[in-house]
Amino acid sequence: MLFFWDKSMTNRFSFDADPPQDLIDHVVGIDAGSWLDTLRRGRSVLRDNAQLSSELLLNPKDDTDFSKTERLAVTSFVAGLHGDSGIYELYLGLLARLEGGARLGDVIKDLVVAGRTTGPYGAYPRGPLSNEDLNGIGFSASPAEIGERLAAALNHAHFLTYHPRDASVDALETLKAAGWSATAIVTLSQLVSFLTFQIRIIHGLTVLRNLGPTADLNILETTS
Repeated sequence: MLFFWDKSMTNRFSFDADPPQDLIDHVVGIDAGSWLDTLRRGRSVLRDNAQLSSELLLNPKDDTDFSKTERLAVTSFVAGLHGDSGIYELYLGLLARLEGGARLGDVIKDLVVAGRTTGPYGAYPRGPLSNEDLNGIGFSASPAEIGERLAAALNHAHFLTYHPRDASVDALETLKAAGWSATAIVTLSQLVSFLTFQIRIIHGLTVLRNLGPTADLNILETTS
């Protein structure tokens, strides 16, 4: 069971709660029946799919190929790179509640400091967009503290976050050499992509929550 304690809340989040809880609603602080709850339920497909993706990617029934500890280490790292303190602390808290997670979380914090930059970087295929090519920092997590397998995953997550234009077969081969199966590699990439979406939604809804029910709802066009 994965859960966290949000200091701004009085109840605990759990993927196994009955009745079910929505992760994004909980993080943003959206109360049932509120104007923002009504707004979200007006886009029920988006809302439901976001929650289902959270459950499948973060709390899978079978985590043989990609453990929950590894998943939360990656999510914490990527959230830290994006600079969203709320969701970053959330995932670090979830990680800390798993065996060995607190120590691993301390390592992740250091890696976020070392790896955070701007971007995106990379090179387009030669052509009219070549003048937008941009070189950026590389990143290499040391296997000494977290093992070769997780180090390779974090390196790949950093690559996908900051160098999406430079995707290559070589990057996937590096993961395979570190013990990642083809299925786990796909899931890893899906997880990094989903986090970008999730953080964007949380940011937009938090802005709306702070503005109140008189907010210009056109802002939703940037969060969906």
